[in-house]
Amino acid sequence: MFSNPDIGEICNLLRDVRIIAMVGLSPLPKRPSYRIARGLQGLGYKIVPVRPLVTEILGERAYSALSEVPDPVDLVHVIRPTRYLDSIVDDCLARNFKRLWIQEGIINEPAAERARDNGIEVIMDRCIWRDRNGPCGPLLADSL
Repeated sequence: MFSNPDIGEICNLLRDVRIIAMVGLSPLPKRPSYRIARGLQGLGYKIVPVRPLVTEILGERAYSALSEVPDPVDLVHVIRPTRYLDSIVDDCLARNFKRLWIQEGIINEPAAERARDNGIEVIMDRCIWRDRNGPCGPLLADSL
């Protein structure tokens, strides 16, 4: 059964990450993914949007697929429905990406376990923004 790392490990991951490929990032300011990405940018993270049919989001070039994103990427953040996770894990394995964050409300234990079994650090069903600004906030105040 899948379980997330403890909060200390999650905070360490957020301290080490600088470049986040956001799969499914919406170009619409009213969408939660857009607000999360804008907030992460404001904290110093570089966002790499992965969204077909869009050329730019939040001033960053958008890519149609994870396979097109240039290196380096420190974290793949998924904001796509559960049914897409298997192929996203395939893409992460093909690109040798080492960290995968699956946004709160998106759960696919077999895909998460397969990623973890193949050396990817996985966090699932947690909000990156809430963790970054909640329990990890005081620990990361000066990290970026």
